[in-house]
Amino acid sequence: MTHKVIDYSDKELLALFRKTESRDHAFNLIVRKYQEKLYWHIRKLIIDHQDTDDTLQNTFIKVWNGLDRFREDSSLFTWLYRIATNEALSFLNSKKRRFLLPLVDVENQLANTLENDEYFNGDELQLKLQKALLTLPDKQRVVFNMKYFDEMKYEEMAEILETSVGALKASYHHAVKKIEKFIVEH
Repeated sequence: MTHKVIDYSDKELLALFRKTESRDHAFNLIVRKYQEKLYWHIRKLIIDHQDTDDTLQNTFIKVWNGLDRFREDSSLFTWLYRIATNEALSFLNSKKRRFLLPLVDVENQLANTLENDEYFNGDELQLKLQKALLTLPDKQRVVFNMKYFDEMKYEEMAEILETSVGALKASYHHAVKKIEKFIVEH
């Protein structure tokens, strides 16, 4: 009897991964279970499809290399999101350094990518929201995306981002105010 990947709990997947004979199969199931969620989480930060694919691949390489040391202090989901978030932020930072671009130039480049993205099918207000998000500092954008789009609880976000609930609430509040200001002014 074959199981759908959704039928496996994270604990079952981790148990399968820890057995040498089922390690590859278990990792494949983990990838299938989480790749779409992680793709969209990364994509909201990086914007470009190709860069998102590369970052997602790097995320799963790190997962593969670290999964045997995963102690289950947090959930598998939390651990994967933490790695994906760190990879996306590292990518954005390296892009800024590599091209020696001021932050505003990177924002403009990402906004242009968004406008020309064949996969973006939002209306004008959604495009304005996405452009507003690009003006936020990376960490505020992560917090806003996780709360607004992914509907995560602050406690879950605190575990993923390794920060306090209070700091996250403040970041989200500041992000909302900046977005509101951007939308009114543009």
